[in-house]
Amino acid sequence: MAGQQWPDNNGVLRSRTVPVAALPDAAARGVGVTTLFAVFDTRDGIVFGPPGLETPAGDVRLVPAAGPEGVVPLAGRPGLAWSPGRIVAADGAPWPYDQRGVLERQVAAAGEAGLSVLAGYEIEFALYRDGDHEPPIPAFTGPAYGPDALVGLDGFVTRLLADLHDNGIPIGQLHAEYGPAQLELSIGAADPLTAADRQLLARQTIRAAALAHGFRASFAPLPSTGSAGNGWHLHTSVARDGVNLLSGGAGPAGLTEDGAAWLAGLLRDLDAVAAVTAPSVPSVHRRRPGHFAAAYRFWGVENREAALRMVPATGLLGAGHANVELKTSDASANPYLALAAVIGAGLAGIADRPELPDPVQQDPGTWSAAERSARGVTALPATPAEQAEALHANPRITGVLGEHVTAAFRAVRASDAAFAEDGSVEDVLAAFRYRY
Repeated sequence: MAGQQWPDNNGVLRSRTVPVAALPDAAARGVGVTTLFAVFDTRDGIVFGPPGLETPAGDVRLVPAAGPEGVVPLAGRPGLAWSPGRIVAADGAPWPYDQRGVLERQVAAAGEAGLSVLAGYEIEFALYRDGDHEPPIPAFTGPAYGPDALVGLDGFVTRLLADLHDNGIPIGQLHAEYGPAQLELSIGAADPLTAADRQLLARQTIRAAALAHGFRASFAPLPSTGSAGNGWHLHTSVARDGVNLLSGGAGPAGLTEDGAAWLAGLLRDLDAVAAVTAPSVPSVHRRRPGHFAAAYRFWGVENREAALRMVPATGLLGAGHANVELKTSDASANPYLALAAVIGAGLAGIADRPELPDPVQQDPGTWSAAERSARGVTALPATPAEQAEALHANPRITGVLGEHVTAAFRAVRASDAAFAEDGSVEDVLAAFRYRY
């Protein structure tokens, strides 16, 4: 059996599974799915209203994004395979609500400007004992980042690393993180489409390995009020003719003029970018000062409180290592839309040349409001309404998404926000804990 998978506008994974014998036909003609997947909210409610999605009528086709040759036999799950999917119109033409197409357009725009982008994810997740416990029961305890924290998880860790390798996902490292029962792994950098595909496959691989050992993985931005929260930090670099623009220059941290413009573009549009890359109700609950969760809009060099953390080149790692880490990124984001928003903001920066302020090397959460104002450091949107307004007010980022995707995205965000208004924070976080 082969499953075609795609993420919806909430970062929730959806799929269709076909017998392997039927895969050539599915690749050629697709599998029928409802148009309404574009307006499923996080809890599977359907939000009618965006153009062409006013009624239950309509059908589109799900096809393997990389064709039959892109199908990955799943390690540890005999008889099952995986493929990233894309949604096309019934006649095979592009469908305006297809999120993968949004990223493809931004990759093409970068190429037209003579630029190439690399991207890689750091994935944080909480590991709990299987079952619907409230609060969830941590799978392990131990000192943050310590090897003793993983004692008792040897079978899970060994299987996970082996499965990730066999599934073609290059991993830089895996370790116990800062939060209770929290782990992190880093995925090797790749072109944006491959990076997004690998993020989806990594999620499924982690979940399967966890269940095989009696655990349950939560990728939610904030699984509970007592948790540290999970970021899916998005690292990007931009190059021209193979030369990284984020190093080798005379700017701060070695930024070239174009590299500084790329970073300035991200900073300028960060409120709207965050509305796409960390869009959910749990996302804004996670956004707390002092938690490495980027509560304020600023950049810094190796500053882990910064929403945009510049990771400069070093003598040990070389010029190609320089990248920008976006902290306001998590599993509730559709990775294709998240990467498209980042690339779009960066490209606009290179085109428009906004001024890049000086880096901030402290934690602005410890400053007074007057000190933050004097340094031009503002709070990132802290409520769903503020996030919605930030996106609505930014024509660059809504232009990246396109009219149709923007309409659907805003509709599901409003539905989730309405649900959250009626419940306690604990109940809302519990409802979202295992959705991603």
